[in-house]
Parts: sequence; structure tokens; C-alpha cells
Amino acid sequence: MSTPWSRRSFLLLSGSAALLTGTLSAGPAWAAPPRSAAGDAYDALRVTWRGTLLGSGFDPAAAPFAEKLALLGVQAGEHRATMAAAGGSLWPDLPLNLSSSVTASYTRLATMAQAHAQPGTGLTGSAALLGAIMTGLDHLHDRVYNASGSPFGNWWDFQIGSPQALLDISTILYDQLSGTRLTRYLAAVDRFVPDSSVGSYTGTSTGANRVDLCRSLALRGILGKDAAKIALARDALSPVFPFVTTGDGFYADGSFVQHTYLAYTGSYGAVLLSGLAGLFSLLNGSAWAVSDPRRQIVLDSVEKSFAPFLYNGLMMDAVSGRSISRGNPRTTSHGFQGGDHGRGHGVLAAIALLGTAASGAENRRWRGLVKGWIQRDYYSPVLADTDLGVAALARLKAVRDDAAVTPIAEPTGHRLFPGMDRAVHRRPRWAASISMASRRIGSYETGNGENLRGWHTGAGMLQWWGDTYANGQYTDAFWPTVDPYRLPGTTVSTKTLADAEGGAWALPRPDVSWVGGATDGEYAAVGQFVRGLASTLYAKKSWFCLDDSVVCLTGAVRSTDGVSAETVVENRNLGATGSHALTVNGAVQPAALGWSAAFAGSRWAHIAGHGGYVFPGGATLRARREARTGSWRDVNTTGTADPVTRRYLTLWFDHGVDPVDASCASVLMPGATAAATAARAAAPGWLVVLANDNTRQGVAVPSLGVTAVNFWFAGSAGALTADNPACVLVREHGDGTATVCVSDPMRMRTGLTVRWDRPVAAVLSAPPTVTSAVTGSALTLTFGDLTGQAGATQRIGVALA
Repeated sequence: MSTPWSRRSFLLLSGSAALLTGTLSAGPAWAAPPRSAAGDAYDALRVTWRGTLLGSGFDPAAAPFAEKLALLGVQAGEHRATMAAAGGSLWPDLPLNLSSSVTASYTRLATMAQAHAQPGTGLTGSAALLGAIMTGLDHLHDRVYNASGSPFGNWWDFQIGSPQALLDISTILYDQLSGTRLTRYLAAVDRFVPDSSVGSYTGTSTGANRVDLCRSLALRGILGKDAAKIALARDALSPVFPFVTTGDGFYADGSFVQHTYLAYTGSYGAVLLSGLAGLFSLLNGSAWAVSDPRRQIVLDSVEKSFAPFLYNGLMMDAVSGRSISRGNPRTTSHGFQGGDHGRGHGVLAAIALLGTAASGAENRRWRGLVKGWIQRDYYSPVLADTDLGVAALARLKAVRDDAAVTPIAEPTGHRLFPGMDRAVHRRPRWAASISMASRRIGSYETGNGENLRGWHTGAGMLQWWGDTYANGQYTDAFWPTVDPYRLPGTTVSTKTLADAEGGAWALPRPDVSWVGGATDGEYAAVGQFVRGLASTLYAKKSWFCLDDSVVCLTGAVRSTDGVSAETVVENRNLGATGSHALTVNGAVQPAALGWSAAFAGSRWAHIAGHGGYVFPGGATLRARREARTGSWRDVNTTGTADPVTRRYLTLWFDHGVDPVDASCASVLMPGATAAATAARAAAPGWLVVLANDNTRQGVAVPSLGVTAVNFWFAGSAGALTADNPACVLVREHGDGTATVCVSDPMRMRTGLTVRWDRPVAAVLSAPPTVTSAVTGSALTLTFGDLTGQAGATQRIGVALA
């Protein structure tokens, strides 16, 4: 039987993500030339698009293509064998009274069309397969998708999913389609994707959705030889390009938001990128080339928006919305395919394709980035990803094998994304992300029966990956098996929540504004005022991101839910059989499943093969080792019901039932040895916790020259004072200078004064927002209106006295 349909699986076969699979040739060398290959400009674009869908320059008998083509043939054969045209369906399991079934039916036909056109599928050129495709196309047209039909169910299926698959099929089988058939199919597209669908940049016609609509209009124009349609599609892309300050689109800080309130770089953003990559490349050099100069914003987004969230080939969950709940039932030696690595692979292919429409310098650099990611994805090798189309594999293999391309290493540094309440910290041997929520960004998204238990992903989830280890941490059936109340890094109420708590598409947002931080580009102070989802939980959380560690403070924890509140230090997925040793204060703990314990006065803990955790001042640490069983259907109604079991090692602080101003502190040291962790715990002068309460949270790390405070209200901590809520990070350098970083995470300050009690000789640099700077025995900075800075860091360079 065929696998359950999801938006991602559809897009990998047909639609925007199919664009990232392409090459811009006149078609595969083995394919018969299209009937109008020597025709007009429309025919030239159609031939280009066919090459984009099918690829070229690959050996169908060689790896990885042979396996992919064989799999394509098997899938197409299954679809042909199970097709049974009836009044209410084309396949028995896809009733046509559901809009998703209409799209899924076209998707299966698209798979069959590719198997017919591609070599090495076992069904190449099959007359029987072609006949089945035509029967299926006519059946769907006659029953539901035609010029007089009416949409129902999810709008996306009728305006994006189904027409994209239909247009791709029509492109691939153009020479086999009669003029009558093509005319009927194009009329159906006109019915459901009229010009008015891009008439205004509102509602469902924004961001990635707008790009998808333009793709359908462009292909409709090419196949129907309608210049106005193609021009409309090109021009309707322009509203996607400019930066936005609210709602959907790219933000100046690199954020990408979709559905108004969600961080979506890795899902909708990836769809948008791949869609634009295909359209830019398709129309490049034609009379309809995309020439709007603002398209450079999209090109810049490769390194500004996407690269920060790509690590060793994976795309971080923090920016992937409800797609984290989508599992792939095909397994490898590493477990489930897809997930963060699968999303990452798709973006790599999109970047490689976009490069063909960029400048030579951009294309060369991007190919270096892509080659580096390909080489470093040891956990889920890119070219072994059977979810990628043949053309994507060909394009990526060409990058990997190009001796002229030098792979680029993972960058280090810190990036804050105030526009979507996200932060990324990257060090030479590891990377981490922090997911937050506010009035501006939702706690999580559920819809279409997906992501039913993602409730706490925006409550400060801290995820991290190592350079040569732990890259499958969140790929290997994490989401269906992890305890959703104990996501790493979060502070939550243990109150029981219903699946899809808050309702589909409700996009619940906590009523808080103080979420954000300040960074000098290498280190950072990040903070979140946490309010629980459907609970009374109240907490203040801060992360101080440093050279080999992240200092985590949680304070002012309050709740009246009648249940315990917890702060989760860590929840590591140990895989199906892992028994990684846990050491607490030097003593190795039992490896038996079901073991749990509480350790009063804990100073440090270490998980073998992962890293260390230090608890400043000591704390009562709770730990549990367990095997958890679940299925993808538990978190996504379209997922498989097959049970999967993974082992977990969880560390947490229990704040008790209905806590009042509880607090805790920990230091995460990714990749650290037990000896290094113990040494850090034994060096009390390394970290000074300046404050951890409802008013301010701050630390000083003298060896790094760092002092940082999140001021929830006006106050003082250590050498820093602020007269209003603010985030302040000070870093002293070895050359007698220092950098003072200040931000207004609330975006409400019309004036702010920050004092640093440290002798300062002069101000070397300052942004226009600084209206006064007084030096001497202390530094006093006065800022003007910061409300228009969107939470961005204001950096001031000073010479120390």
C-alpha cells in the first residue's frame, strides 16, 4: 500500500519543493525530444521545466540514482495496481469528498508520470502505465477538478496542491496529451487558481503560499502559451521580496514568519525558497525574467536566514513549525528518514538550484556551503536520502563531486532573531537553538491533525547538536516518543493538556512582551518571560551563551495549577538500545531502565557521549532512565501507527506543587568530558550568579570578561544598572576595549539609561540611538526612542580607563 500523504511528501514529488530537484537542461539525454522543442519561447520554457522536474546528466544505473529510480518504479507500480476508478474515488483509500484526497490522488499520478518518463524504473515508457495515468487524470477531471467545479475542504488543495501536481504531469507528458485534454486541464486550473488569487497580498496569498500560487500561474501560462499569465506570475512575486515588520515574510534580522505568528524558516520558508529558486531559474534569460531588484533580499536570505539554522545537513526544529510531527515510515540503519535532516537536504538542493540564477560569486560560495553540509552529514547521508528526487540528487552529487568547489566549514558565532523569538548559538564543535514565544510569536502550531503535542516547544526549548555526535538526537523518532511535558530546557506546569490544546490554527500566544536578547555576534544574553499554555505558570528564564557553554537561569517560578512545575535540564534520546552512562558528582549511576533518583546537593552531572551539566551552588537534581513507546500517529493523525521505542535519560528540577518564586540554575557544556565538567564545578569563581529573581537575572564570568543582565524591571545587578526593562551584555577584551550591547526586547522604551560601574576613557563607536554617553569613573549611556529598533542589539564600543 502507498504511504500516508502529507504536504511535505507531496511537495517532494510535485510542487514547490520539486523545483529544488531540477537542472536547467533541455531534458534528459535519454528522453525523446518534446514535440515542440524547436518551437517558440513558451516551448523553450516548458522544455526547461521538464528538465527541472526530471533532471539530467546522471547515470541511471549508478548510485544513488538506481535505487531511487527503482523505488519510484515500485511506488508507481503499487499505485497502478491499486487504482480502481469509482464514482467517489480513484483509489479506495482516497475518497474524493476530502480535499486532501484530491491532492493525494494527483500526487500518485505525478509519481506514475515520473516513473513513465524516467529511465531505470522498470516502467519507463510503459503503455499500460500511461493509459492508467490518462484514465486517472480524466477521472479526477470529470468528478471534481474541472472548470465548473467548486472547492471544498482545505483551500490549499484546490489552489496549490492539486494544480501543481496536475501542471507537472502535463509538463512531463505534454507530448502524450491530446490538445483537448490539455485544454480541459488548463481550464480547471483557471477555475481554481484565477488571476484574482494574487490580486492582493493578504490572507492565504502571502509568503510561501504566494510563491506557490505564482508557480501555478506561470506553468499555466507556459503550457497554454499565455504571455499575460506568465507576466502576472512574475509580477505577483514582488510583494514577497520586501522586508516586513509584522506578519508573513522575511524580517531585516533574518527571521521568516508564516501564518502571521510562527517561526517557519525550515518549512514554509524552505517551500518559498525552493519555489523562488525554480521560478528565478525557469524565467532567467527569458522575456519574463524576474528583474525586480528587491529579489536580492531573497538571495541574501541564503546566508542570513537559512544557513544559521542548518547544521551538518539538518534543519533545526526550532523553525519548522508543525512539520516536526511528520514521520517517514521508510527506515534506514539510523532509524526514520525525513525529520530535521530531510528538511535540511531539501534546503541544500534549493540553494544549489537558486545559485543558477544568482551571481557567479554567490553561486560559488553557496556551492561551498552545500558541499560542506553534504560532507558533514554523517548521520543521514544526503545522497542516500530517498525522499529527494532524482534531479535533486543529480544536482547535489554534482556539487559534491566538483573538485573546484572547496567545502566551507560551519560558522561560529551567535545570531538573534527577534522577529520570530529564536536564537542560535554556534561554537566550533556544537550548535544550539532556543525556541521562545510572546505576543508576537505563537507557542506552537497544530492543524490538519498535526503536531498534537507540541504544546511546550515555545516554552524555552533548548536543543543542541555536536559536530560528530548527537546529530540524530531529534531525528530518531524523538517527537513520537519523548515526554511532551519534559522537552529539554523548558519550564512548564505538569498540568495535563489535551491533544491540540488551544485548538487547530489557534496559534496560542502568551500575553508577554519581554522576549529577546542582546549579542555581540559571538556571545549573547537571551531572556524569556514564560507564561504557561492553558495554565497559571509564570517564570523568568535567561540563557547566557558563552564559549564552551550555555548558562541557564530560571527564576520567579509560580503556579496555582495544583500540580508540580518543572524545569527540564536535559532529555536526551539515547536511541533504541543506548545505555549511555550517567555520572552525578563523580558517581556512576545505574543503567537499568525504569531507574530514577533524586540527588540533593548535586554540583554536576555528565552523560557519556553527550556532555556535562554544572549546577552552581548545588541543587536537588532528579534523574530518570526510561524506554518510551509511541507512534507518529500519536502526534500526527496522518502518521503511521507502528509503535517505536526509544530510551531517554532525563534530568530536571522539581519546583513542587504550586511553587512561589522558585528558582534554579544550570550550565550546559555540550561535548564536555566528565573530567572537564567536574573541573568546571570545582571552579566556583568561574561563574558568579548576580541575580536570579523576578526583577533581574544576571551573571559574571570574569575569565571571559563577560557581565550580562536581563532586567525584567529597573534595577541593579553587579556593576550594571538600568532604569527600565532591558537586556545588557558587556564584554571586556584583552586589548583594553570593551563592547556594551543593549536591547529593548519589549520594544516599548522611548528612553533608557544604562550605567556600567567600570572606569571608561572614551566611547569609540555608538549607534544613533545613543543620545548621551558619559565616561570617567563609570559609563552612563542614555538612549532615545528604541521602539522602532524591533528588539535589535545596540552595540557601543569603548576604551577602558
